[in-house]
Amino acid sequence: MRSRRFYGISLSLIIINMAAIMERADENLLPAVYKEISETFKAGPSDLGYLTFIRNFVKGIASPVAGILVINYDRPPVLAIGILCWALGTGAMGASKYFFQVGFWRAVNGFGLAIVIPSLQSFIADSYTDEARGTGFGFLNLIGTLGGIGGGAIATVMAGYEFWGIPGWRFAFVMMATLSSLIAFLVFKLVIDPRRRTSIEYDIAKNSDRKDLIEKGHTNSMSIWMESWTAMKAVMKVQTFQCIVLQGLVGSLPWTSMVFFTLWFELIGFDHNSAAALVGLFAAGCALGSFSGGVIGDRMSRMYPNSGRIMCAQFSAFMGIPFSWFLLRVVNQSVSSYFTFAVTLFLMGLTISWNATATNSPMFAEVVPSKHRTMIYAFDRAFEVSFSSFAAPVVGILAEKLYGYDSKSVDPLLGSAKEALALSKGLFSMMAVPYGLCSLFYTPLYWTYKQDRENAKIASIKETELI
Repeated sequence: MRSRRFYGISLSLIIINMAAIMERADENLLPAVYKEISETFKAGPSDLGYLTFIRNFVKGIASPVAGILVINYDRPPVLAIGILCWALGTGAMGASKYFFQVGFWRAVNGFGLAIVIPSLQSFIADSYTDEARGTGFGFLNLIGTLGGIGGGAIATVMAGYEFWGIPGWRFAFVMMATLSSLIAFLVFKLVIDPRRRTSIEYDIAKNSDRKDLIEKGHTNSMSIWMESWTAMKAVMKVQTFQCIVLQGLVGSLPWTSMVFFTLWFELIGFDHNSAAALVGLFAAGCALGSFSGGVIGDRMSRMYPNSGRIMCAQFSAFMGIPFSWFLLRVVNQSVSSYFTFAVTLFLMGLTISWNATATNSPMFAEVVPSKHRTMIYAFDRAFEVSFSSFAAPVVGILAEKLYGYDSKSVDPLLGSAKEALALSKGLFSMMAVPYGLCSLFYTPLYWTYKQDRENAKIASIKETELI
């Protein structure tokens, strides 16, 4: 089945990218209103960090569910279910009366994202060729980040108002849940899975392989679990996957820590609009950087097929060290440094955001057969996200226990210079060193990537011949 086209562009890809916009907007929603959450529930940085931990930990450990579902079902209904799940969690958070309720619904939100993100990544991987896959992921990241900018900025601005007697931050959550539900409907009704165009022959072969099992009394569900287990083992054995996951365990820590940027700027003394603008500039830099990184990665891979993408990743990860140091330890933490903060954040986002689009996502698609792509993205999320989820509460604990952060000393309007400094020290601890280790851990790929890519090509050829 072929996807409908809108002005020459696949309607399925348009809607999938719309889903990516909503996913990023939803992820940025809570950090954008940390200050209001803190005031409403009397929560400090460590409590806020636990909310991020809960969502990310569930999102990580539940990600293999997406791989299992997509092996046996088309991606549009899987995506629709995941989007509805995250929408339910988001809407319920906005209506929560107690802090523990926010934590529970944050976990539900994470489960929905665990299903959606790997499915989105494999959908894009199947929609582009090897030579253009970095650009495809870059574009997905570009518009997704724009959605994150919009979601974070709108929520930060709305937090300062009331709508029909409802606090602005609560209204933002309900509004996001409603829009997400609409996207789920569009995905279910209009998106065509690109894998379905060639899946008929594959299903015939798969069913013929299962015939003996069924005749012996095994259930279809048993064969599904056997196939899922086989896919899991195949993915885990790929050395390139192991190396990328290793760097991701430390490389994702800084990104998780950055959820405190909005709170940090408000503690410095910036108002809602200024804080939203600064975080938006950083996100804009990341959006442009992820897209340009994907394009550069494609070009580098054509020039240096076995090492070009790896060099891009090491450069991008290394740039996180000087930028983190300058942003958090050198720039004067006062409202008079607005322009310096703005330029630094934009340039930082432009250079540190290449890894996923230039290297990780395109390489994952090349080192396993196409039917295992969702599984490899799911397991990458499982390891990286679950581990990095500890970063946010660690930043809060460091700020409070080691650097003297006291949430009771924060002025609701003017912030607190002392608490801003404590939080920046906690952030720096979880950013500079992980970036250095991340760049170092990419090195083994110079030896593993070529062989794994050739093995995947041979496996795909054998599978095609068998069919």
